[in-house]
Amino acid sequence: MPWLYLAVVIDLFSRRVIGWAASDRMKKDLAIRALDMAVRLRNPVPGCIFHSDRGSQSCSHDFRKKLQAHRMLASMSGKGNCFDNAAVETFFKSLKAEWLWRQNWPTRRQATAAIFQYINGFYNPRRRHSYLGGISLSLSKQEWHNEISDRHKTVTSPSRLL
Repeated sequence: MPWLYLAVVIDLFSRRVIGWAASDRMKKDLAIRALDMAVRLRNPVPGCIFHSDRGSQSCSHDFRKKLQAHRMLASMSGKGNCFDNAAVETFFKSLKAEWLWRQNWPTRRQATAAIFQYINGFYNPRRRHSYLGGISLSLSKQEWHNEISDRHKTVTSPSRLL
C-alpha cells in the first residue's frame, strides 16, 4: 500500500483523540480536517490553547486563520524540542505497536477504517493509560465527573463550611 498520513488532535486533559484525518498527502488540509473534527466534537471555549509542533501544516496561513476563526490560541514547540509534543508521539507509538505492526492493508480506505476502529473501538473507550493511573479514558472521564461532583457537594455542604 502507498503512504497514508495521519493527523490527530488530542485533548491533553483526558488524552482522548478528539479529531483526526487521514490522507495520501501531508498537506495543510490534513491538519485542518483534524482540527475541524475536534471543534465539532468539543466546541472549545474562546482562548482554548491549541499546541502543535512546527510542521508546515500547523504553521500554514490557512491553519492559523482557522484557529483564529475558532478564537483559539496557537502554541508551538520550540525548535528541536520534541518533548512537549510527547502525548501525540506516544499516541502514534501506541497505534503502530498495538494496531499497525505487521499488518498490511491493500488500500488506503481499508487502512483508514482500521485506524478508525483503533481510535473509536479501542484507544478512546478501552485502552488503559499510564498517565491516567492505569485506567481507560472512559473510566477516567466518569471518575473525573464523580470527583467534581464530590468536590461540589463538599464545598456546598453547610456542615463542612463551619
